Amino acid sequence: MSEFDIQLLMTALISVLLLVALIISRIRMHPLLALLLVSVGVGFATHMEPASIVKNITDGAGKTLGAVGVVIALGAMLGKILADAGITEQIANAILRGTSKRMIPWAMTLVAFIVGIPMFFEVGLVVMLPLIFSVARKLETQERFKGSAYVYVGVPVIAALAAMHGMVPPHPGPLTAIATLKTTVGPTMLYGFLAAIPALILGGPLYGAFIAPRMTTRPEQALLDQFTIAEKQDDRQAPSVALGVLAALLPAILMLIHALTETFLPKASAATHVSAFLGNPLIAMLLGVLFAIVTLVYARGGDAEKLRESLGKSLKPIAGIMLIIAGGGAFQQMLTSAKVGDAIVHLTQQFAFPPLILGWLIAMLLSVSTGSATVGIVGAAGLLAPLAGADPSLNLPLLALAIGSGSLFFNYANHAGFWMVKESFGMTMGEATKTISVVQSIVSLIGLVMVLLFNAF
Repeated sequence: MSEFDIQLLMTALISVLLLVALIISRIRMHPLLALLLVSVGVGFATHMEPASIVKNITDGAGKTLGAVGVVIALGAMLGKILADAGITEQIANAILRGTSKRMIPWAMTLVAFIVGIPMFFEVGLVVMLPLIFSVARKLETQERFKGSAYVYVGVPVIAALAAMHGMVPPHPGPLTAIATLKTTVGPTMLYGFLAAIPALILGGPLYGAFIAPRMTTRPEQALLDQFTIAEKQDDRQAPSVALGVLAALLPAILMLIHALTETFLPKASAATHVSAFLGNPLIAMLLGVLFAIVTLVYARGGDAEKLRESLGKSLKPIAGIMLIIAGGGAFQQMLTSAKVGDAIVHLTQQFAFPPLILGWLIAMLLSVSTGSATVGIVGAAGLLAPLAGADPSLNLPLLALAIGSGSLFFNYANHAGFWMVKESFGMTMGEATKTISVVQSIVSLIGLVMVLLFNAF
């Protein structure tokens, strides 16, 4: 491990600490400005050319907005249509009627578990936000509820989506590890489901019940109103809940079909190509919005001008969230381009660990330091691929699961997902750390424990 590696690791650490200080100190700098400023500082500290600094910032922000920003915007539109039609409120009422207050987090965990099978973490959260806010808003009005209802309802969703995203194929992370290690999807998927269940239970309903009474988190009123208050309707009959649920879940259904065809059909088949297009998160969300517009508005004689105005309003509360997420993407790209990941790899080579623990550790360190779970998985799988090929006794599906679990650990300020949760729920840095950072760490650690237990038997 060279002196330059140490310098890179110190730069990464100091940059994160400086970012937090700029946001929470008396300076109270806006997160977007703080992210951009720290990104520039990382570039100069690692001796990048000024042109490279600018390119990495624009590439990182643009890539994140392209992958997540448009999907968030479409999700906001879909959520607004469902709220205006009264669908979200009906679903929330059904959940509250059918479950006790104590069982609500478990019900939300089950819904998020199903939604999370095909959907990426960010996309799943966008789809779930209207339901989270509707259930929590009704719950907080009940007497004797202590703490934050939004954390109580939201933490189980975050845990379930995170567990599915990092542990279960056909999500990109586990699939990348499977392909690099030359193992098979079936056993990895089975191990992933079995490991995800205790991880999402401990990181979700149980941790949520512990932390929610100690927090007062509440989203901004504009965002709450957007997802929970219906526009005044004419005397038209309300749409059926079944139709509304279909509209809400259509993107998830399309993505699930894509996942199944990708797993079980030849890659060159026509069905795989069609499902890959329709199941792309952007296309799936677009089709979901169009389906909701046709079935919940136009088919019921809705006013097109009012719809257009309502959809325009839906984008205003999330504009700031999208830009902050883009800033997180720029910071992540800067750390990646600075080769912080290479320094982490060199660091891990100084120690001798069993392969399963080493895979988890490398993925964890790469993900935490660069802000990218993908970098963690690709780096760890690539580094351990020669060992995987040389040791026939090594359980490769478990190694893929260990790497995926490690990539989830301590999602923090250099992760775009951290900012999405923080800004969507109106959290402070400390509150976001107590929720998404701790939740994903619990899920990650339980994933490692389950890997070791499976390997022992």
